[in-house]
Amino acid sequence: MGIIEINNLWKSFDGLSVLRGVNLSVEKGTTAVILGKSGSGKSVLLKCVLGLVTPDAGSIRIDGQEVVGLQPGRLIALRQRTGFLFQGAALYDSMSVYDNLAFPLRRTTTLPEEEIAEKVREELERVGLENAIDKMPSELSGGMRKRVGLARSLITTPEFMFYDEPTTGLDPSTAREISSLILNLETHLKTTSIAVTHDMACARTIADRVAVLNEGTILFEGTMETLEHAGDQLVQSFVHRE
Repeated sequence: MGIIEINNLWKSFDGLSVLRGVNLSVEKGTTAVILGKSGSGKSVLLKCVLGLVTPDAGSIRIDGQEVVGLQPGRLIALRQRTGFLFQGAALYDSMSVYDNLAFPLRRTTTLPEEEIAEKVREELERVGLENAIDKMPSELSGGMRKRVGLARSLITTPEFMFYDEPTTGLDPSTAREISSLILNLETHLKTTSIAVTHDMACARTIADRVAVLNEGTILFEGTMETLEHAGDQLVQSFVHRE
């Protein structure tokens, strides 16, 4: 049994079924990648796991705790064990890079500012942006914003990481850099992660296991190697897109 267990998950909006009986298991310390085209339900599934969207039916358990219907106080406590990299990095535009990273520490810990400053510098060094510490988000490229968003997500040392299209909007070279950075950080921190993407190159880099989601159902789940040799024509259409 995985440390994240999704069982028979259903979700509809205005009568339109987005998730239709999704099942997924993620083992501790591994990264599961959910592949799917736009509108396949990937982001909705991720939002359900995070407790941002309530499914119509089914179960989501993280480290043995049921997420669906979890009381707000316990949901907040669970989220404090997680990191989330938004599709657009979601930096606070009115804050410097330093303050963007310091914010979650100031909100969730009682660390003195000197220790916060040290942690901020450490995380920026991990992502190769120590020289950007005083910049504003408007001064950063798309790839730099992603790196800062990743550093902010990891600064609280989460047990679980969730990525929503981590390479969307980036040129191929920068996308490869972000994928490699995610792999290196995941290997070092040994977090349990779920990433949703339509980027096969990213999936090949970071995935321990991969699932293909299409029209709200899982078409395939397994290793990248078994995905490459899957016989299903629709599954193969994902394998060969770059």
